Amino acid sequence: MNRTLFKYHTWMALVTALPLIVICLTGSILVFKHEIDSFLMPEKVRVDVELKGFDGPARQNRINLDQLSASVKQQYPNYEPAGWAFFLDPGRADTVVVVEHGSADRCYLIVNQYTGEVIAPPVVFDHYLTDWLLELHYHLLLNDTGLVISTLISVIFCALGITGVILYRKFRKNFFTLRWRRSITVLFNDIHKMVGTIAAPVFLILGFTGGYWNVMHLWHDYIDHAGEEPFIVDGRLYGDGVSLQALYEDTSARVDGFVPTYMSLPDELDHPIYFFGDVPQGNPLISQYGSFITYAELDGRFVDASDIRGAGIARKVDDSFRRLHFGNFAGLWSKVFWCVMGVMPLVLSVTGIYVWYLRRQKRAEARAKRRRKSRQLVSA
Repeated sequence: MNRTLFKYHTWMALVTALPLIVICLTGSILVFKHEIDSFLMPEKVRVDVELKGFDGPARQNRINLDQLSASVKQQYPNYEPAGWAFFLDPGRADTVVVVEHGSADRCYLIVNQYTGEVIAPPVVFDHYLTDWLLELHYHLLLNDTGLVISTLISVIFCALGITGVILYRKFRKNFFTLRWRRSITVLFNDIHKMVGTIAAPVFLILGFTGGYWNVMHLWHDYIDHAGEEPFIVDGRLYGDGVSLQALYEDTSARVDGFVPTYMSLPDELDHPIYFFGDVPQGNPLISQYGSFITYAELDGRFVDASDIRGAGIARKVDDSFRRLHFGNFAGLWSKVFWCVMGVMPLVLSVTGIYVWYLRRQKRAEARAKRRRKSRQLVSA
C-alpha cells in the first residue's frame, strides 16, 4: 500500500510542482499585501488621520458617506460605485469598487475618507504589483481557465498533505533528526520529511479553503448566471431618496456593536444594499465581515440582519476560512508563520525532485547492470 501511495504522492507532486510553487509563493507574499503597498505607494493607500479640526475617534471624523459618494461621482461622473471598503485601520484609505457606465467590468479607485479626494484613479484589478500577484495567485493570469486549474491544484495540494502524513507518520519519532554526515540524498530526504510533517496541516487548510472559494466562484458564474448576458450599468441602481449615511448609522441599531467594513451597492437590477461588518466577540477566527445587514435598494427599508455571534456552527466555520487562508487570525505572528509556510512547497519541490531523480538514476543503473549480466550469461 505504501509503495502505491508513494507513487501517487510522487506523480502528483511532479505534475503540479510549477503551478503549486507559483500559487504558494504569491500567497506567501500576499500575506503582507497592504504592508507592501504601504511601502511601495504610501500616497495611494495611506491617509493622514491627524487632520486639523477633527476631534474624537478617527471613524467619527469620516466625511458624511453621501457627501463622500457625491465627491467621488463629481470627480469621476462616468463611474458608478458598486462596493465600498471601510477598513478598521483608520490610516488606511477607503477602496471603492466602481463600474464604468456602458460596461459590466469592475475596477476600483481609492479615496481619502477624511477629505473626499480620490487619491488613486480607477484602475483594473491587476494594475498594481500586489494586485497583479493576486491575479496570478487566483487565476494564474488565465482568467476562468486559470481558476479551474488552481481549483484542481488546491485539491491535489490537499491530497499531497494527506498522503505525506500517511507515508511519513513514523518519521515523528525522529522528528528533529537530520543526518548531516550522511549523503546529500539522505539529508534531502530527511529535510523533505521534516518540512512536510510541519507544513502538512497548513497545506490542508490553505488547499481546502482556496479550493472551496474557487468552487463557490465557479458555481456562482456558471450555475447561477449560466447563459446570462453581463448586466450593463448605465447609472445609479438604488433609489434617489436613499441616504447611504443614514443606512451606515442605522447598522449599529440593528446589530449590537456592529462596525461597517464593506458596503455592497447594486450593480444589477433587484439587488439590495448590504453592509458587512465586524462585531465584538472572542473568537479570533471570525472575520471582520462575518455579520451583515440588508436594506432594500429602492427606498432604504431595513430587510434583514445577521449576527455571526448567533449563527450556527456551519456559518461560523465558513466565515473562519477567510482568516485561516490569509493567516491573520493571531496578528503578526500568524502572518509571519503563514508567510514562511508559503515558501515550504519550494523547499519540498527541490528536495523531493532531487531525491526522486537520484533514485530514478539508481534504478536505471541497476536495470542496465542486470541486462549486462544477462547478456554475459547468454554469451557464456
